[in-house]
Amino acid sequence: MTPPGSYLAPGERILVLAPHTDDGELGCGGTISRLIEKGCEVYYAAFSTAEESVPPEYPPDILQTEVRAGTKALGIDPANLLTYRYRVRHLPDVRQEILEELMRLKEEIKPSTVFLPSSHDLHQDHQTISMEGLRAFKTVTVLGYELPWNNMAFDYRHFVALQERHVQAKVNALACYESQKHRPYVQEEFLRSWARTRGGQIFVDYAEAYDVLHWVMM
Repeated sequence: MTPPGSYLAPGERILVLAPHTDDGELGCGGTISRLIEKGCEVYYAAFSTAEESVPPEYPPDILQTEVRAGTKALGIDPANLLTYRYRVRHLPDVRQEILEELMRLKEEIKPSTVFLPSSHDLHQDHQTISMEGLRAFKTVTVLGYELPWNNMAFDYRHFVALQERHVQAKVNALACYESQKHRPYVQEEFLRSWARTRGGQIFVDYAEAYDVLHWVMM
């Protein structure tokens, strides 16, 4: 078996945990594109559609539509997208319920690698998914993705080199979030400069970086 994290094993199951819709695309969209290109089977679970945070000019459920379009742009099978409607900024209140759902996903999907927010993330919802995700998936590889505006620190221990097409897929995915276009971190210029910065650290054109929370080789 190819070790988890090598990104070379067709059929390998990968699970991306996003506290809110678009977090997964932001944190590891380029990696998702590369994984799917290599034949991995990627699942995406978004725990809040953040209806209370949607700008007033959009329907409250617009993020349901946008996450379907965004994940499809990365190549994720629509059948592998799971969305939940936990209240934004209230995930800590239901952490046991979330843990039980994560345990169910562990048994159902049986992923070899899980991507979730970094343990250094300051957002309370992100912290909940990071901590409960690590509890649920502590027998497999767990990588924490970077969201710089939420990270006071970040432990750059794992890098995934990307090609232009992977970065473009990430840009295309986030362009699907019309309701979030006002946020500076979804702008193409920022996304590309971020990927170039991480790429420069390993002497390639583009990359995404991860905090290694747990590493398992079978």
